[in-house]
Amino acid sequence: MNSVQTRSAERALSGGTWLIVCGAMLYSILTVTPLMAAHTAEQWDWTAPILPLVVDAAVVIVVKLDDVLARLGGEGGRWPVVLRWMTGLMTLALNTADSALKKDLVGVAVHSVAPLLLIVTAETSLAYRRAIARAVAALEAEQQAERERREQAAREHAEQARTEAREEREHAAALAREQREHEAALAREQAEREERQRREERADRERAEQAERDARERREREREHREHELLKREQQARQQAETERRERAERVERERREREERAGRERAALLDRGPATAKLPEDEARQIVTAAFGAGLSVRSAAELCGWSVGWVSARYAEHRDPGTGGASLAIASQ
Repeated sequence: MNSVQTRSAERALSGGTWLIVCGAMLYSILTVTPLMAAHTAEQWDWTAPILPLVVDAAVVIVVKLDDVLARLGGEGGRWPVVLRWMTGLMTLALNTADSALKKDLVGVAVHSVAPLLLIVTAETSLAYRRAIARAVAALEAEQQAERERREQAAREHAEQARTEAREEREHAAALAREQREHEAALAREQAEREERQRREERADRERAEQAERDARERREREREHREHELLKREQQARQQAETERRERAERVERERREREERAGRERAALLDRGPATAKLPEDEARQIVTAAFGAGLSVRSAAELCGWSVGWVSARYAEHRDPGTGGASLAIASQ
């Protein structure tokens, strides 16, 4: 039996078992519900189907768990057996109770068919599943052994092939080694001849290169001497130019300081005159405003010194701050 046939048998067993279980549950509910209704208080008639449903649910649990344990090859112990037989006997008793109370032996026999079939089916399906599980385990063990035998044979064949290939490689390597040694001897002789020839040629080249190096060194020394003289003259020229530049800078700085000192004395002389008693001429007023701007005086102080209006002085300050607006400021002051 192969794995396909085993799975087909398991599906048939599982389908038939659940068909019998579902049929027995439905028949039990339909049979026991009137009995429970007759022995239940009138206001609780709606609870009549609960008891057969609970008992049959226990049957479902037993069948399902037995199925799982059988697939895993396990044993649940004695309690699953107790539950299986207890639920089966309860189902049998509930289904035959009504006929037994009426002393109807035919009814008892008829109503005992489904429970007995359920009990025997549960036990039989469990036995079948365990037998199938053992058969599957044996089949898998046999297949595993067969795979191991095939793998062992493949390993032995591969090892033999590797051994033969290694021997062939060693033989080929020995032949190649002898060939290489012969070729190496020929190559050494050829190399020795070529090496002697190269040494002679190298000695000739070295002599020619030495003569060329001597000539190049002479030319290099002459070039360096010329560059040294040129660099020396350029350095002297740069030093002289730097000296002249410093002298010009010192002269310009000295003239600037002298102009600033002279302008400072003139500004101080203009500012020391005190407030003007009358409006001074415009040229003189401009000189005073310029001096006041340079000294950082306020617009009002400059206006007091020159006798002109604050607006006119403010326009002159604006000209000094931004020389580009001088024409516009002059026009505004004139207005």
